[in-house]
Amino acid sequence: MPNTLLNRIHTIMVNTTLPANIGSTARAMHTMGLSHLTVVAPRLPIDETSHANAAGGTSVLDNAIISDTIETALSPHALIVMASARTRHLPKPVITPNKCAVLCHDFLAKNPNATIALVFGREDRGLTNDELALADYHVQIPANPAYPVLNVASAVQVIISTLYAYFDEQNSDKPKDDTHYNQHNLKHHLDIHHRTEWDEPAITHAQKMGLDDAITSLLIKLNLARDDELKDLPKRLSRLSSRLQLDQKEYALLRALLAKIDKKIG
Repeated sequence: MPNTLLNRIHTIMVNTTLPANIGSTARAMHTMGLSHLTVVAPRLPIDETSHANAAGGTSVLDNAIISDTIETALSPHALIVMASARTRHLPKPVITPNKCAVLCHDFLAKNPNATIALVFGREDRGLTNDELALADYHVQIPANPAYPVLNVASAVQVIISTLYAYFDEQNSDKPKDDTHYNQHNLKHHLDIHHRTEWDEPAITHAQKMGLDDAITSLLIKLNLARDDELKDLPKRLSRLSSRLQLDQKEYALLRALLAKIDKKIG
């Protein structure tokens, strides 16, 4: 029986070079019960090589969304997880595929209308620092440190197969043993903050970005942000708002507060 929680995970590929990799990703998704694929500004369109590599997953290709920008692709989703092989400047919390499975399942189970974006980068250089700054979490596949590089479709397969196995286990009547999935051996710079209680729905990525922009504008108005700080400020605010994991009522309260302060200072 299809797992309805898995159907709320959307796979996003950014600036893909080879149409064949889009097809291989579609095949992996269909095999693991995922159906929502978005491709951001592919260098070449979906073609016959995509369909050939998709095999039985052509329905995923047929329903794929082509988006012009990553911001547009991310905007409706409440949790953003991006695959990255390297630790970047201003890092986000880093999780393994096993930890990613636990986090995603718990988030979806407690936010019944929310969706998750699982984002993969270019074949040759992955995701840029600016793109990675938009994530709530970075997921890294444990690999040979001398060459920790996977083909993008293979990386998709590894991560979503881990998701499928955990979601399927949680959906069964068999006794649960999460010990393996909760092991977290990656070295990272930030603690993992995972909100487990939700009495209101989580905010979307678009709302989070809007809040960050409003805070930035207010800081500039109050002369609290110098020109030399503006380069990293949006990334730091993004990391802060990801860590807060706001719900809709908390978001509304903060937006009202910011609007009131902005009105007071003119």
